[in-house]
Amino acid sequence: MVHKKGMKQFWLLFALVGLLMLLAACSGDDTKDDVATNVEGTEADGTPEEPAKEDGLSGKLEIQYFVGGYGDEWWKQVIGDFKNENPNLEIVEHAGPNINTEMNTRWISNNPPDVVYIDGAGANETQMIAEGQLMDISDFVKDLKMEDGTPLLDSFISPAEEIDGGKIYSLPLVFDTWGIWYDSNWFKENNWAAPTDFDTWLSSMEQIKVETNIAPFITTGQHPQYFERGVLNPAFAAAGGEQFLNDLRNGVVEAWQRPEALEVMKKVQKMADAKVVDPGFAAYNHTQSQMNFLLHKNAYIPVGFWLPNEMKNDTPSDLEFGFTPTPMNEPGEPLALVPDIRTIAVSEKAKNPEAAKAFLEFIFTEKYAQDFAASTGAIMNLKNVDLSANTNVPEFLTGINDMINNPDAVQLYKHHTPDAEVQKIAVEITNEIKLQLIEVLLGKKTAEQFIDIMTKKSQELRK
Repeated sequence: MVHKKGMKQFWLLFALVGLLMLLAACSGDDTKDDVATNVEGTEADGTPEEPAKEDGLSGKLEIQYFVGGYGDEWWKQVIGDFKNENPNLEIVEHAGPNINTEMNTRWISNNPPDVVYIDGAGANETQMIAEGQLMDISDFVKDLKMEDGTPLLDSFISPAEEIDGGKIYSLPLVFDTWGIWYDSNWFKENNWAAPTDFDTWLSSMEQIKVETNIAPFITTGQHPQYFERGVLNPAFAAAGGEQFLNDLRNGVVEAWQRPEALEVMKKVQKMADAKVVDPGFAAYNHTQSQMNFLLHKNAYIPVGFWLPNEMKNDTPSDLEFGFTPTPMNEPGEPLALVPDIRTIAVSEKAKNPEAAKAFLEFIFTEKYAQDFAASTGAIMNLKNVDLSANTNVPEFLTGINDMINNPDAVQLYKHHTPDAEVQKIAVEITNEIKLQLIEVLLGKKTAEQFIDIMTKKSQELRK
């Protein structure tokens, strides 16, 4: 009995010692792991702990963009990429062919989106600046740089406009220009030559009219800015130069009284008198006029670079787009081309200006310039972007790019946004030009009457 009691005490003592050793072993391992973790996270290699990775921008960013001939493929891509870099940012897109009209009440009620792409019917940057709707981003953009370190402001084909003593209200995103389109294949089949000046253009239209019994020239009367920008502005620039063009648009009375203004309008009247203008043009919108061109109901049409992309689903397979700067120049003189820059801006009442500015900085890269050319058939306004090796860029665009860069054949003229005190005059002048143009093309007003009306309008606005 005594022996059994001793054995029992021995096994209890043995079990207790084993338990203590096990606890001691576990306690030692935990302590070692805690120390190791602290060392790795703080002073093991003598460097401070890395800060937590930034999660990017946050809040809501509203972007308004017009969807026309360029489509929305490019916008969807860049907005998607920007969202991926800023997962905590909610992005709201306001887009469509009528978006400028649809968003008008937001702007009027001082509740605009943060970013606005200024393009399409109902968008007028001059007017938006005059009404204080766009933010002065001068200080912001002067520090922006491209991937190679070049200042962004030095990287534009057509520079950002500085008005009111150096203020910048928008960045020039799209380099577009208006000109005259024709079907190169159709011209080759009929031995018709592409015009190089107004005389050869008028002769070509008269020849085509005789041989095909069509009115060779078509434009849209519902949107007279197509003729104003596509024909009239290049014509004024070719006749009197860049300052003359800008003076006319700004309602300088002496400019409208110069003989070059009447000479240009006499050329327009010659087109009407020769009955080479489609008699139904006044009722057509831009889509109808472009369809008529594709169907060979007409041979020439003034449109911007977006035409092939906008009409790609309706273009006959054998049609080959040909483009020339508007041939309103005199024989022997270079063709005139007036860039039509489409801009992007931050609204003065932006609720998330930090995200809005970051988005502007994000999109100006060579990658997105290449993607823009491939998806829209137009050129993003950045220098040193070689499109020749990009097999996704339409062939007509590389040809246009070569033409633009040939100063012996084409002269570039710039339209300047006027200072604040002239902006309202410029808006009124543009509206009057568009109104009177229809009358001249219909043969209801002469060139002299047009000039007289514009001169009086300028005098009235300049009082």
